[in-house]
Amino acid sequence: MNIPEAMIKQLIETKVAFIERAGIKALELKPGYVKLGAPLEGNENHIGTMYAGALFTAAEMPVGAIYLTTFDVNKYYPVVKEMTIQYRKPAKTDVTVELSLTDEQVAGIQSETDETGKSEFTVQVDVKDESGEVVAVGKGIYQLRMIGR
Repeated sequence: MNIPEAMIKQLIETKVAFIERAGIKALELKPGYVKLGAPLEGNENHIGTMYAGALFTAAEMPVGAIYLTTFDVNKYYPVVKEMTIQYRKPAKTDVTVELSLTDEQVAGIQSETDETGKSEFTVQVDVKDESGEVVAVGKGIYQLRMIGR
């Protein structure tokens, strides 16, 4: 991490107004790993379960968080190219989502970005309720791009 953890937490939770309004929190942050949480309260839909858009946001946000913990923010920036989500069951509680990248994945992404100016990679995340049950699965195609190229 080339940014202090407290600053990363603040960026994740407050830099994008929609994320702040949704109450998404950074629960664990370390190089190659993030865990985020989203509260049910304030994100309910018309039937009292978590709004689909809040689940989608929870599934999409981890790549931005892992970028801050893992990659050199002075050299690279992330872009989402495509995001899909499969809703498996209604979320009736707060939810969490985790994402990890291996050292090998990080090295490969960085190497390709350094060589070509960008690297495309795919991630899949499980959005889980408080009991650990998967309520949604998000799949995203992202690019890491080199600043100035």
